[in-house]
Order: sequence, then structure tokens, then C-alpha cells
Amino acid sequence: MSELMFGVMGMACMFVAMVLRMPVGMSMLVVGFFGTWALNGERSAMALLVTETYSSISNYSLLVIPMFLFMGNIASAAGFSRGLYEAAFAWVGGFRGGLASASVIGCAAFSAVSGSSVATAVTIGKAALPEMKRFGYSDRLATGAVAAGGTLGFLIPPSTGFVIYAILTEESIGQLFMAGILPGLLLTALFILTVVGIVTLNPAAGPRNNQMTWAGRWTALLGALPLVVVILVSIGGIYVGAFTPVEASGIGAGLVLAIAALTKRLNWQLLWEASKDTVNTSAMLFVVVVGANVLNPFLSFTHLPDALGVALKATELGPYGILCLIMVFYLILGMFMDGLAMLVVTVPIFFPVVVGLGFDPIWYGVVSVIAIEMGMITPPVGLNVFVVKGIAKDVPMVEIFKGVGPFWLAMVVCLLLIVAFPQIALTIPQAMYK
Repeated sequence: MSELMFGVMGMACMFVAMVLRMPVGMSMLVVGFFGTWALNGERSAMALLVTETYSSISNYSLLVIPMFLFMGNIASAAGFSRGLYEAAFAWVGGFRGGLASASVIGCAAFSAVSGSSVATAVTIGKAALPEMKRFGYSDRLATGAVAAGGTLGFLIPPSTGFVIYAILTEESIGQLFMAGILPGLLLTALFILTVVGIVTLNPAAGPRNNQMTWAGRWTALLGALPLVVVILVSIGGIYVGAFTPVEASGIGAGLVLAIAALTKRLNWQLLWEASKDTVNTSAMLFVVVVGANVLNPFLSFTHLPDALGVALKATELGPYGILCLIMVFYLILGMFMDGLAMLVVTVPIFFPVVVGLGFDPIWYGVVSVIAIEMGMITPPVGLNVFVVKGIAKDVPMVEIFKGVGPFWLAMVVCLLLIVAFPQIALTIPQAMYK
């Protein structure tokens, strides 16, 4: 059997293992280990397992993950996240469909401290969905806005998706964080325009509420100010070069913890729960990183990425035609896999091909993350849809998927704009590192 066939069989076995509910990280680790054993022998496989496990876990950049996760968990436990939603509600809630727009804005703001799409959807959904139900919003608009808005957690820094992408490709975490800012704001604006379009066509979907007074608006904004300051300090500090992404994560987590303690919004029980969630999620992500680093050498041995690159170039579709094929593959894969699994499985295969076509690796990181975001609300898996279903138990799954449809189209528009105008993603990182 040829090495290339070993690679194809290995990937097939990995997908079967995932379908059988084996964790993503373990699926990659098992295939990478035993595939290397079959090709190069037991000694090589054992050496690979030991060296890659140690080098992965001891990677200093990985500290970004638990620190930013801890920051988001503390912010959620202390109730700061609700302050973000209430501030957005105070400013836009009086417009038709304003509660849905406030949900999107709240998701975007909380994304800047959580780095997780699931955490964003859960946190904002718990605050927003009951309010929209109380004011008579349609189930489709309410659940669709929260499920789609939650995906911003995978794009707006500090995105765990960018951290994993940076580690897999050896790119700069700081540049990827900065590259996600303008696309994140663009996608947020497109989601709000989608809400406006829905309520314009169907006014009953998002009734108009009473406008809040200016005094009430400023009071609500003042309540969200602590978390806004943390976002500006941590993300802004990276931009101005005051500290690295790892230092920013530690400073951000420390600031949120200090504010929660000073305002007496945190007790030992909440601190324990936030810490436990951080450890559990970090451990899962670390196993994924280890599995990816064990799988990558196996793929190199089989020359599968090289063969794929040759096959794609043989189509003579040109760079953008090949990029389009890759995006279509992402969309298909998103119907069956969660976002993190898609990222760690596909980046080692597609990254060499994309870079070989002359595309900027930072720009491709943004494009791939947006494509993966789309998978989070694509049936039949749609992880964020299932998360929202867990909050809105009385809403049928079909209704939620119908609700996210218009927002999915908005993501397509965002993706096309970033492909057509790469500077949307590259302006800030290029200004930062010029």
C-alpha cells in the first residue's frame, strides 16, 4: 500500500472515530500515532508521541487559552455580561427589532472577553431570549439572532479559533487577533442589517418598544463600563505594543477578577465554578492541540497535503477558484462537524495549499474562521443552534434553523466582501506591525 493511501485511510478512520463520538483530540492522536507506527515503526511513533506532547503543552503561547477563558467565565459568573446586554438594550431596544439587535451587539461585546461561541450564545441567550419572548418577538428572529450572534465569539478577539490556528500554522496570535477586529465589526453590522430587513418585511416579528430616556441610556452604559475598560486595556494593549497576547490575557483576567471582587459580585462558589469550567475547557483544547501535532507529521509522511495541492492545481481553476472549492468543502463539512474539529482537521491539509497559491496566511485565517462560523449554524449539526435550543426548550429545532437562515446569508456576504477586499482583515495587523 502506498504512503498516500495510508494517509487517505488514516483520515477516513479519523472521521469514523469522530462519528462514533470519540473526542476530536483523541481521534487525531490515535490516527497520528498508529499511522506513524505503521509507516515508520514503533520507535518512531513513541518518540513522536513523547516529543510532540511535551512541546505542545509547554508552548508558552497556549497560556492565552486558559487566561481568556477564565476572564470570560468570571465575567459571566459576576453578571458583567448581562450589563453588556442591558447597555445595548438601552440604546437600541426602542427601535423595531431592537431587542434582537441588542442581542447581536451584546454577543459582539461579550465575544471580546470570552473567545468562545458557545459561551457567548449561552450567556447572552439566557438574558436576551426571555426578554424577547416577553415583548412578543417571533421565535425565529429571537433564536436566530442569538445563535448567529454567538458565532462572533469565534471571530472577535480573543478568539480561541485564532489561537489554535496560530499554533497549528506558527503564525502570530497578535496579528490574528488584530485581523479579526474589522471583520468582526463588519459581521456584527451585517447581522443588525439582517434584523432590520426581517422586521421591515414582517413588523410583527420584532415589535417596537418604548424608548429609554437619555439618563437611562447613560446609566446602563455606565453599568457596562468595567467590562468595556477591560476589553480596551487587553485588546488595545496588544495593538499599541504595550504587552503580548499572553500578557494581555493575564492582565484581562486579573482585572475582571479584581473588579468582581471589589464590587462584591463574586463569592467562593462562583469562583470555584468559573475555575472548574476553565480547567475543563482548557484541558479539552490542549488535548486537541496535542492530537493535531501528532497527526501533522503523519500527514507529512504520507504526502497527502502535497497530493491535494497538486490535484487542486490540476483543476486549472486559478487561485480564487481553488479557494472557492475549499470554502464549499468547509460548508459541507460544517453540516457534520463542530467548528473546532473542522479547524484542527482541515488547517494542516489546506494551509500549505493556500499559502502556495500566494494568499496571505493571516487573511486566510480570518476567511477560514468565518467559514467555520457558518458551520456552527448549518444543519443538521449546527452546534450553536443546539445550544440555543437548550435555552429555548419550547421552540422547535426547525424554527431555530429557519431563524438562522437570513443570518447565514449575511455571513456569506461578509465572506465575499473579505475575499474581494482583503484589506478589511489586513489593515489593522499591517498598521500594527509595519
